[in-house]
Amino acid sequence: MKKALVLILALCMVLSLCACGGNSGTADGGKTDSGKAKENVVKIGIFEPASGDNGAGGKQETLGIQYANALTPTVKIGDTEYKVELVAVDNESSNDKAPTAAATLVNAGVSIVLGSYGSGVSMAGGPTFEAAGIPALGITCTNQLVTEGNTYYFRICFLDPFQGTVLGNYAINEGITKAYCLSKLGDDYSTNLVNCFKTAFEAKGGTCVVETCPEGTSDFTSYITTAKNEGCGVFFAPVSTEFAQLIIDQADAQGLGMPIMAGDTWDSNVILQAAKGKNVDVTVTTFYPEGGNPEFDANFKAWVNADSTRLASNGGDDTVSAVTAMGYDAYYFALSALQKAGSVSAADVMTSLWKTEIDGVSGHIALDQVNGDAIRNTAYVKHANTETGAWDALPEVTIG
Repeated sequence: MKKALVLILALCMVLSLCACGGNSGTADGGKTDSGKAKENVVKIGIFEPASGDNGAGGKQETLGIQYANALTPTVKIGDTEYKVELVAVDNESSNDKAPTAAATLVNAGVSIVLGSYGSGVSMAGGPTFEAAGIPALGITCTNQLVTEGNTYYFRICFLDPFQGTVLGNYAINEGITKAYCLSKLGDDYSTNLVNCFKTAFEAKGGTCVVETCPEGTSDFTSYITTAKNEGCGVFFAPVSTEFAQLIIDQADAQGLGMPIMAGDTWDSNVILQAAKGKNVDVTVTTFYPEGGNPEFDANFKAWVNADSTRLASNGGDDTVSAVTAMGYDAYYFALSALQKAGSVSAADVMTSLWKTEIDGVSGHIALDQVNGDAIRNTAYVKHANTETGAWDALPEVTIG
């Protein structure tokens, strides 16, 4: 009985290790039952929302990763060629569900994770990746707290203190002296970016009226009325695209009478479609302007137009979103880190990330040696053309 119990326990341990995967890929060089050589596989996790408030942005970010994988489905690590398998989970734009989604990727045996669109879910999933020793590479999660205190979380985008400064300075340079600022209660991204904007704007002599709206808000009448009654010169609302559409519709209906400004979450064809034909003035900051790399843009458009599912995930047209370009760059940054590591081990990839650099379609990407944040000092400003339904790119902004 004792021997039988020992054998059962040992079998359970082996099965558990197989289930976890160990982040070592499939690289035994053996053969399948049919006699064919086994394929070497390295798994990259996609930690993105496909539903919830940020589902639209998450799908577009994921498209960039998938497009890059379609172009480069294998990677040579050491002397071995690996097929790159993308393992995607939907974190549902929910901080509560993010740890479970993150655990799914850990159990799948991924070597590195890409994502998430949305700083809050990135912060919520981060401890799970850290505990498992698996590095995560943020793509457009801009809240500085994503990487602070978590050595396993990196990112390739600029941060909110920088973006808030760009937005605050832009408003001041437009002659605006009083700003209305709206964030969503409990939302890490919008709350943080409003604070960063307020700091920069007030440092230049401006004043701010700050309010929050709760989850599930659909009527923005009172917020628009407050902004008008307070004599504000800009309506700054870096909230989700779902909220943004409602704000645009109601700003048009109520005659807001002032520009609307937001951060990177509003850089979406969802916003363009909502603003087309309406009496609104929308300006956003972002990571990449369509036209920044014509070859990339043209090839992505052809790829997304070739499949109805991909086109639907891109919001129904072939607009090139900045988050798509960033997702594309994140994939190649991950491949470069794997090659530099010379291994599919998550621990080795973690070490190599600090030393990885690439020239992406969004610019040169290298990480600082403090928090693993991208060394970036340029943002792009876009203005929604309500006649054409496209973005008019304004001059890029570089600070320091």
